[in-house]
Amino acid sequence: MIYKFRFFAVFLLSVLFAYQANAQEPNPELANDFIEMADEVMADTKALTQALEYYKLAADADPNSVRANYLAGDTYLQTTEKAKATQFLLRAYQLDSDYKFNMLYKIGQGYQYGYEFDKAIEYYNTYKQKLESNTGYTGADKTPMSEVERRIEECNTAKRLMQNPVNYSITNVGTAINSESWDFAPVVNADETIMIFTSRRGPDQGNLNENVFDDNFYYEDIFISKKSGGEWQPAENIGPVVNTKYHDSNFGFSPDGETLYIYSDEGNGDIYFTNNLSEDTWSEPIALSDNINSSGYSEKSVSQSADGSTLFFSSNRPGGYGGFDIYYSTKNRKDEWGPSKNLGQVINTEGDEDGSFIQYDGKTLYFSSNGHSGMGGYDIFKAEYDSASNEWSNPENLGYPLNSPDDDIYLVMTKDGKTGYYSTVREEGMGFTDIYRVKIGGSEEDSDKRMANKKANVDEGEDNDDSENKVDGVDVAESEDDEMDTGAPVKLMVRVVDASNNQQIDAKVQLKGQIDNITVPAESKENGIFTFVILREDATDFMLSAEKSGYIFANKKINIPASTGEEQTIRQTLSLSKPEVGTSKTLRNIFFEFGKATFTSESYEELNKMVSFLEANPQVNVEIAGHTDNIGSAAVNKRLSQLRANKVVDYLTKKGIDRRRLNAVGYGEERPIVSNDDEVMGREINRRVEFIVKE
Repeated sequence: MIYKFRFFAVFLLSVLFAYQANAQEPNPELANDFIEMADEVMADTKALTQALEYYKLAADADPNSVRANYLAGDTYLQTTEKAKATQFLLRAYQLDSDYKFNMLYKIGQGYQYGYEFDKAIEYYNTYKQKLESNTGYTGADKTPMSEVERRIEECNTAKRLMQNPVNYSITNVGTAINSESWDFAPVVNADETIMIFTSRRGPDQGNLNENVFDDNFYYEDIFISKKSGGEWQPAENIGPVVNTKYHDSNFGFSPDGETLYIYSDEGNGDIYFTNNLSEDTWSEPIALSDNINSSGYSEKSVSQSADGSTLFFSSNRPGGYGGFDIYYSTKNRKDEWGPSKNLGQVINTEGDEDGSFIQYDGKTLYFSSNGHSGMGGYDIFKAEYDSASNEWSNPENLGYPLNSPDDDIYLVMTKDGKTGYYSTVREEGMGFTDIYRVKIGGSEEDSDKRMANKKANVDEGEDNDDSENKVDGVDVAESEDDEMDTGAPVKLMVRVVDASNNQQIDAKVQLKGQIDNITVPAESKENGIFTFVILREDATDFMLSAEKSGYIFANKKINIPASTGEEQTIRQTLSLSKPEVGTSKTLRNIFFEFGKATFTSESYEELNKMVSFLEANPQVNVEIAGHTDNIGSAAVNKRLSQLRANKVVDYLTKKGIDRRRLNAVGYGEERPIVSNDDEVMGREINRRVEFIVKE
């Protein structure tokens, strides 16, 4: 398999040279060649990322090809970067609105995944009208009315949840655990000193299998990290006794942390367990009994109750309410797992339920569902069991920013119920999916201070039910000592202008908390002016950013003061420059470990914005320039700056940017922009990475 893709890569390079020579005008023949390559990849391997690159190249070779643009957009919707589908699908729709019956629906999906819910609803409603006018249409490209109405409901739910964000602090667990590939399904022991998770990183990072699966990603392997001095240590492969040459994934710990439940491809997907024999030694995995594993169907996402008596898992076996349902089994007097039972219709829906985790209290169940009311994809819910009535409570959506329009799944909690870990796709992520730490009630630094961003309905006299802002009895909308007297909100007015003429322009503007990762939705946007309303008890750092196709993105760190008794108005201007030759931009939010060419986890949001910019502007070539201060020898500084510039280029290339559009140059201490005499106002500013638009 891997040799076949090497052949494709060589062939792609030869075609790219031909494309470069004809890049000034549309080349339908070359576009068709790329489409044929992509179709062959999809037919043979389902390698979406490789096929997507070919479809994008086809759309670049011939922007007037409706087929190339549609296929690029449709394939994006099957990846972790679904919001990027919109630009291609819009172009396809403008070229031929009848090319696919459900193209309006797919455009709506792109907007939904990009958090542009009003636009998504607009396209969904237009598609509904098309369905109502074409009741006799039965083509394969028809999305049924029920699905459209479900998407509209998700958008409205998302708007409501984002207007009342929950007080979580969500942080990437960092490079010790996450890679630039897929990392997911974290489980931690009771005292949060061991984490086991699944990764599809390469052999150079510990994968035992040098081959790739049909999708051209490495096979899943199980990894382990231990905490020392309060920090997670670099993850290591759990070893060849547990990991095989095929997919291996972990599910959950036993209460004592000595037994690990894992997934095996056997029987279409069965549950196995392995015991910890010594610190780094695990036993040969053994399958659970037929009372748990079914014949010909899949079982996954195991969680065992604290007393060890009940096992929760999901399965798509017949007799359920939807696709995957959550089941449970209890131990009998012989200490064996008894027959499995469906958890019931309160928990399970016509959709899929997965990622179950039973809290240490034995009654609070966390799980993910795409059938209950959510923002899109899998959302995380919780329900509580009442032993007196023998019933589960109605599942409660755990809200934004824990949940997103894409899949949010595999939440596990610590024993105190205040910290959790889960895997998700986020803009600041370093890989396809990353593992994040969730602190209920905010971060340790501000858990007794900060407040959820509440809309003006607090001041408008509307009733506010705080029940949906509690998790395990912990108030996540405010800390235990906080009062709701928060004063008047702060109004932030952001003006976005074209740097060349200072004229206001429309753009995608985002305001995101630096600690809690909460994105504050704009209250209004009109003619390039965006208004945000923020209600915080303490001064808070935010990242303000703006993006628009045909311009270089802009972002700046701002501080929003605490809400007081009087309304405060803050005005900011973001200037967007067109990517003309010679234009430069300093990437202020890319950070490296001291003395190394290794990104810190805070860098990936800016790196991903750079990826989006280059994808939206395929004609732009850039020089990535690394700079240092004058501490240390000039030779060492120059070498370090070159390594760091190379690291940025490597990341962009891995994300699909053509390597020939990028040139890495390390200037060391040669080009300071201020004096190196002072640390904060000098050397810190000179240590930077920037890009310069080249011909």
